[in-house]
Amino acid sequence: MMKKLMKSLMVTTVIASLAGAVPVTAATDLGHQVLASNDGWAAYSTGTTGGSAATSANVFTVTNRKQLVTALGGGSNTTPKIIYVSGTINMNVDDNNNAMGLNEYKDSAYDFNAYLAAYDPAVWGTSKVPSGTQEDARKRSQQKQAGRIVVDIPSNTTLVGSGTNAKIVGGNLNLKSGVTNVIIRNIEFQDAYDYFPQWDPTDGSSGNWNSMYDSITIKGANHIWIDHCTFDDGSHPDSGSGTYFGREYQHHDGTVDISNAADYITVSYNYFHDHDKTTLIGSSDSATSDDGHLKVTMHHNYYKDVVQRAPRVRFGQVHLYNNYYEGSKSGGTYPFSYAWGIGKSSKIYAQNNSFSIPGLSAAKIASVFSGGTALYDSGTQLNGSSVNVASSNSLSTSVGWTPSLYGTIDATANVPSVVKTNAGAGKIQ
Repeated sequence: MMKKLMKSLMVTTVIASLAGAVPVTAATDLGHQVLASNDGWAAYSTGTTGGSAATSANVFTVTNRKQLVTALGGGSNTTPKIIYVSGTINMNVDDNNNAMGLNEYKDSAYDFNAYLAAYDPAVWGTSKVPSGTQEDARKRSQQKQAGRIVVDIPSNTTLVGSGTNAKIVGGNLNLKSGVTNVIIRNIEFQDAYDYFPQWDPTDGSSGNWNSMYDSITIKGANHIWIDHCTFDDGSHPDSGSGTYFGREYQHHDGTVDISNAADYITVSYNYFHDHDKTTLIGSSDSATSDDGHLKVTMHHNYYKDVVQRAPRVRFGQVHLYNNYYEGSKSGGTYPFSYAWGIGKSSKIYAQNNSFSIPGLSAAKIASVFSGGTALYDSGTQLNGSSVNVASSNSLSTSVGWTPSLYGTIDATANVPSVVKTNAGAGKIQ
């Protein structure tokens, strides 16, 4: 049984159609539901109501990219709006819904083989990031793709899947500074694929390929509720892209990344699977202005075959409870590395989370990064046994705060069944 209580407005409204969209009638539907008054950090102070106050003229159903962009109003229209996503929306298309890909986005000066030749560590070295003709052409190519697939979400918006099969494929929703009061629910986000990753020889000890897009990017926005969504790489796992300079040619970045002093966010009942870098909270150790912000609650999320960052935290006051992690420690396309990244000045408060990962030790549930010193952890179970992640990593348990906004916290033994039954798109009860 789900523990979430949500307020429904008993209304009947006619959904306005965009070009080609079919009007529908809705009564007591997901678009008018709002966050419960105690459901995590997004309930703080003003709460999160999204576009629930929308008039009938600002309620839309969309079936393609052009309709979605039109309904959003360019990302600056803060009038309350409800947008229902029907079926699959592919973001890598032109305004006539014709598919776009590498050849359509590629700058005429960009040549991947020339890029490899120019920035081969044996030629370019390992002490500086690429610059010059091919890197400039790569950036122009990437920017052209971004112009299609990155869409700004304005304040006072509810974006919700209609039925059980709503998908946004290849898109990056962007919630930037100044945006507030947004609800995103019941949508599967697949394959935010960057056709033009950058080689960075200074990233880590051996360099890395870095891509640009998340499924949802929250940079400075506040009062955001992401609920009952699914996130995955779709038909393009990075393992199928080969390796260059000894590193995987990685086309995907995060699923839900949160940074730039974003605040008051609840991420609940989502299904994250078959992905590497899941959720980054705080983008840099040097972004000290994030301290006192990045207040995030993550509960009843299902992580299956993810590698890392579930989540990886800097600075934030993050409440993690009743999340379920399932996967394999080695082998497979997405071998588990760690779940909780204890980063600079992070303040994670973890309760009753469950892990089913054969061969994993309690210490390896977390990865401790520079400046990470504390973790409050209670009720964690690993493969059916109670463990304490903080003590296994010799971390302080004093994180300086105690959560007050949450619903009923399920017993850890019940977490796998509760989460697997309820998490993900198409499973709102």
